[in-house]
Amino acid sequence: MKAVLINGSPRKNWNTHKLLMEAERGAIEAGADTEIIHLYDLDYKGCVSCFACKRKGSKTNGVCAIRDDLRPVLESIVEADVLIIGSPIYYGNLTGETLAFTERLQFPILQYETGENGKPVRSLSKNIKSGLIFTMNASEEYWQAGYKQNFLEFGGRLRWVLTGGESPVSVEDLSMVYSSSTYQFSDYDKYRVNMFDPAQRAAHREKQFPIDLKNAYELGRNLCL
Repeated sequence: MKAVLINGSPRKNWNTHKLLMEAERGAIEAGADTEIIHLYDLDYKGCVSCFACKRKGSKTNGVCAIRDDLRPVLESIVEADVLIIGSPIYYGNLTGETLAFTERLQFPILQYETGENGKPVRSLSKNIKSGLIFTMNASEEYWQAGYKQNFLEFGGRLRWVLTGGESPVSVEDLSMVYSSSTYQFSDYDKYRVNMFDPAQRAAHREKQFPIDLKNAYELGRNLCL
């Protein structure tokens, strides 16, 4: 059992990375070999529409043909059993590095052909289970009002690409953990953030973040059992 964990945050040892480390701990305790990859350490771009993965006789086998820092990461993922992607939410979406990564991951796997079942052919020799971890400055109410549905749809598409399974209908079906109203700074006094109450943020972190960490651990463990 191999699990690859993707940190789509530019920050290390902060909210997203800490949740990923707990997911990794759960995966290890379930018996998996693990690897955490920090996307912001790599030099790469999103899909460049070269269509090498769609050419007749292509030997890309579900891995983007562009040879840059992301290529070995993608090669590792298609050989893995579990993929866990973690990203902060920036303006209602994944970080730019994470979006570019998901383009390069998904596009070579799905072909412009349909099989006998009428579904697109996938260039994967195995199914890969997936999990998602999101962190956000936005509140729980904001998540429930709009973000949740957006990321359920993203997760559903990802799971369909990696397994050919049906889109999920709930967070539980998707193996998703999210952390809202995150504590963004070690010292709020240094920043122009009067729309937030630092004391309230600190109290929320003290109460909620340990729960989020536990949920991340369970996500990693359950995916690797």
